[in-house]
Amino acid sequence: MARWLPRSTDLTRFCQKLNRLKTLEDDMMETSFNRCLSTIDLTLLGIGGMVGSGLYVLTGTVAKEIAGPAVIVSFIIAGFASLLAALCYAEFGARVPKTGSAYMFTYVSVGEIWAFLIGWNVLLEYMIGGAAVARAWSGYLDSIFNHKIKNFTETHVGAWQVPFLARYPDFLAAAILLVATAFISFGAKVSSWLNHVFSAISMGVILFILIMGFVLAQPKNWSTQEGGFAPYGLSGIMAGTATCFYAFVGFDVIAASSEEARNPQRAVPRAIAFSLGLATGAYILVSVVLTLMVPWHTLDPDSALADAFYRRGYAWAGFLVAAGSICAMNTVLLSNLFSLPRIVYAMAEDGLFFQIFSRVHPRTQVPVVGIVVFGLLMALLALVFDLEALVQFLSIGTLLAYTFVAASIIVLRFQQQKGDVPAPAASGRPNPECHEGPSGGELKEYESFSDKLQLVDRDKSKEQREPGQLKAVFEPYLEFLSDFYPGEVVTVAVVTLMVSAICLCSILVFGNTHLHLPTWSYSLLLVLFSLGFLLSLFLIWAHEQQHSTQTFQIPLVPLSPALSIILNIYLMLKLSYMTWLRFAIWLLLGLLVYFGYGIWHSKENLREPRPQRVSARYVVFPAGSLEERVQAVQPSSQPATGLPDTDTDDCKR
Repeated sequence: MARWLPRSTDLTRFCQKLNRLKTLEDDMMETSFNRCLSTIDLTLLGIGGMVGSGLYVLTGTVAKEIAGPAVIVSFIIAGFASLLAALCYAEFGARVPKTGSAYMFTYVSVGEIWAFLIGWNVLLEYMIGGAAVARAWSGYLDSIFNHKIKNFTETHVGAWQVPFLARYPDFLAAAILLVATAFISFGAKVSSWLNHVFSAISMGVILFILIMGFVLAQPKNWSTQEGGFAPYGLSGIMAGTATCFYAFVGFDVIAASSEEARNPQRAVPRAIAFSLGLATGAYILVSVVLTLMVPWHTLDPDSALADAFYRRGYAWAGFLVAAGSICAMNTVLLSNLFSLPRIVYAMAEDGLFFQIFSRVHPRTQVPVVGIVVFGLLMALLALVFDLEALVQFLSIGTLLAYTFVAASIIVLRFQQQKGDVPAPAASGRPNPECHEGPSGGELKEYESFSDKLQLVDRDKSKEQREPGQLKAVFEPYLEFLSDFYPGEVVTVAVVTLMVSAICLCSILVFGNTHLHLPTWSYSLLLVLFSLGFLLSLFLIWAHEQQHSTQTFQIPLVPLSPALSIILNIYLMLKLSYMTWLRFAIWLLLGLLVYFGYGIWHSKENLREPRPQRVSARYVVFPAGSLEERVQAVQPSSQPATGLPDTDTDDCKR
């Protein structure tokens, strides 16, 4: 029975395969894509991904049903929370200007299987998101024409009563996706130009809404007679924040486009900051004018802005609002169709997904196979499937990606930069695998005992500490941590921090409702997990970070990413159990793809050296002081090169 069990060495090698990191090229600016996008192009892509139908629908829904006029505060808090995640994306996009977004960032810092699962979830997120926006676009246009399109389809094609399928086939939604797919396949410049047109119209309509809205504003609509500014209190504001947070999820299209940016080190951080700032400002100002134009409790959640203008005697303004809404939804469609094939391309280029999706068209310089295939799949989803039950899946995929990117920032910041020679702490142990030779450049595979003593003495004399090493000020108090290799303690602390965050958020979300914990145990668990979270944060902070580089770096590391992690986990746990069930099923399908294809075709798997048997013979010569010499046994056809012939003869005797 024991012989069928895997050996510990096999398990170790298998775990190393799962957690291997992506090897980046020396020249990360080299690409098969066309680097043609400027900062303005990336900014408008980000605005198009964030300012969609949510501006015209979400503001009215949250104001009417969740927060009242305090939806303004909800958007401010949600914008700040999104900023924490956006800054993480900005640092990665500038340091690793490669397409793939969260997938790529996780691959270069956390490990292969985690990167694949992130990419697998983002893939479905974009597909469902694009199909859902297409159906919303179709429904909005149909409502303008008094639902004539829907009635015609049900009369001549028929209505279905099948679980998971839509009530009727939405040909209009499928058609708009196919048209958008055709435009995206023409190249990044055409996609960017089309996005410019729709974004300009959308921003023009938003500007009109703000000007007219402030002209028609009535401060009495925030008075106590109408319920006050925050009728639902703090709980309503925080519930509104959780809903408003998802209005800002489109900025990752900028990170996915970094391989097509002319100067990604500068353009990506600036575009993310500009687009997030403009989107947050638009959401806040539109919420202000909407709740000042009419009393918040009389809003129509489905078409709040158009209805508000109609009730103030400006029915013609409703057509402008409808035009702006359709253009805004077009930009979201383009954003989804632009990002999805590039993430699939990154996975296929690394060998983790089917190789056909890594083909780039020589003339348009875009992954045309991925664009066409996933555009067709998205159109099929929009045509026949009921997407209402799947829309919440968008939230969990996005939040999981944000969590891993934030954790990756911490791990990457405390790693040694590429090209640095590993150096242990001042009182630490030397790296036994790789050391500089006497010349300072060549690596020695074997050292003598005296060489090792000299190496330890040389390492002890080093004063400059590398990233991942314990700070000198903490060494007298945490001396036991100096025995670990640089970055080891940080990696363990990041895992502990995430586990503590999960436990802490679980108690906050389920402690009083599902678990029915008594007050004393509820408080005790909160204190214990909070201490674990803070202790992990302190251990990370007690180590040296990478020195300032030429690219953007998020401030207040590890505090900023840690806050992003705990916020994302809290929001994930607030989702329904059916969302988690669907998420688990999709993860299992992803693991089947990874273990059936990805792990075997991974380029990192091909880079791994094949194990070779190396035998060595130690010969000790007593001569005044102890001297150890090592000679590798060579094949008989090749002469030995470590010792003189006389020594070899002695060995044979």
